[in-house]
Amino acid sequence: MKSEKQSSKSAKILYRPWGLIASLLGGLIAGQIFQRVWKQLDPESPEDPPKPLESEYRLRKILIAAAVQGAIFTIVRALINRGGARLFERWTGEWPGD
Repeated sequence: MKSEKQSSKSAKILYRPWGLIASLLGGLIAGQIFQRVWKQLDPESPEDPPKPLESEYRLRKILIAAAVQGAIFTIVRALINRGGARLFERWTGEWPGD
């Protein structure tokens, strides 16, 4: 069930700086979470997760790292964006999305 929130053009404009800061913060948080998760998934490797152009890794390992990283970044971004929008709504009475 979709709930309609009140939104205006000014709310969207006022939310942009907050959204940008929240996205940057979310990227940093997601990166740290990914590093910790990857160390748990691949405890034998003392290095950073494999990157696509590092030829010493098998494609399977690179794809697993990319999938885990993508999932973490998407979840953290959704949580931060939603939380930021709710906080903005509490402060202003307007929903910044839609």
